[in-house]
Amino acid sequence: MKSYREELWFHTQTRREYVNITSQVQRVLEDSGIQEGLVLVNAMHITASVYINDDEAGLLRDYERFLERLAPHGDDYQHNRTGEDNGDAHIKRQIMGREVVVAITNGGLDFGPWEQIFYAEFDGGRRKRVLVKVIGE
Repeated sequence: MKSYREELWFHTQTRREYVNITSQVQRVLEDSGIQEGLVLVNAMHITASVYINDDEAGLLRDYERFLERLAPHGDDYQHNRTGEDNGDAHIKRQIMGREVVVAITNGGLDFGPWEQIFYAEFDGGRRKRVLVKVIGE
């Protein structure tokens, strides 16, 4: 068994953004040389998320509306009383999740139909990273 680790870095220009990172994760997988195993992809910041779903523009807008209804930016969060303004981003991350694990089969990401990996940023404007850890043979 071997493992391979790489970080992907992002600096979004807007507060919230959804970035399809599937091709970047596939490139890391190819660089690892691993043909069978698992790949873990996780956001290394508490106001960002990694998730799997369809890359469809309407769905991305639906996520934005849904999350903003559940945790609106600018609401009266206890966290914001510490001088921060990102209480909503922490909650959005909790809803969307921290990481995904994808099976590797024959050197590729073993997805179901339409599945793609996304990096979701909920408090953008600064540099953040995603860990990609590949384990297998």
